[in-house]
Amino acid sequence: MAGNNRIDLDATNRFLTEALMDFAPKPGCFETGISGFALVRYDEPTGIIGCFYSPKIALMVQGKKQSIIGTEEVVWNKNQYVFIDIDLPSEGRILEAAPEKPCLMILMNLDTTILSELLAAIPFPAKGEICDESSPRQGMAVVDIDPCLLDVFLRLTDILKSPAEQAALAPLLIRELHYRLLQGPLGSRLRIIYTQGSKNYQIAQAILWLKNNYTRPLHINELAKLVNMAPSTFRRHFLQLTTMTPLQYQKRLRLYESQHLMLTERMDAAHAAYSVGYGSINQFNREYKRMFGDPPGKNIKKLLAM
Repeated sequence: MAGNNRIDLDATNRFLTEALMDFAPKPGCFETGISGFALVRYDEPTGIIGCFYSPKIALMVQGKKQSIIGTEEVVWNKNQYVFIDIDLPSEGRILEAAPEKPCLMILMNLDTTILSELLAAIPFPAKGEICDESSPRQGMAVVDIDPCLLDVFLRLTDILKSPAEQAALAPLLIRELHYRLLQGPLGSRLRIIYTQGSKNYQIAQAILWLKNNYTRPLHINELAKLVNMAPSTFRRHFLQLTTMTPLQYQKRLRLYESQHLMLTERMDAAHAAYSVGYGSINQFNREYKRMFGDPPGKNIKKLLAM
């Protein structure tokens, strides 16, 4: 990039928009030859759809989206990115999109191995940055992208047509992307999460356990003990990091997975409910309607018709 100015941002965004229109000629999510790197296109606004975010950065190239995690709602636009540093159940809807001007996004999964390697090799935190684990924070944030980080996305997109260049350059570019995130305004968030011994690291380990065991009964005291925290401290930090209690987190995991099973595997509501850990179909129907606004059957029909 020629320099950190607005003209460079706009020029790079135009190149990215043209590239995404080429690689994503119709609505959908398009996996690429680069592991963890995907392109997304919407041609019209959507209703609220539940999903489960793994740690990632999602760049808005064109359009507007609302994302909801727990009690936190954000709207993000062109040249902004959503930064998610832990596994989180989420809801979202596309606010601005049209066939002639689609909503275009780039998704890049965060690689915890690369983050750990960089943290071990490079002296963080950056000069003048305060890394305060006790400050209020959640697992999602919206940030205006800087030209250097946007340029990494452009270079990753540039090599999509060449398998040889992907093999040679993608690992270097992905490592650079993680480095620039660590050096950026949200670098302290990543350092807190991936520094062993911090309370947020312990919460992240509890979240990983919940993700892998969401069908099992949840006992808060036992989970707190598993990550070496006092129950009261565990509850407080879990809520601070996710905007949800552990029970609310588990419930969202179950409901989003049940919706996924009904959409992709055409399960009926009863089988989906039992598959995710519910023992009562009536309780499942009540909680599903409270979450998504409609009973399971009606909600799935609406989503399939979109």
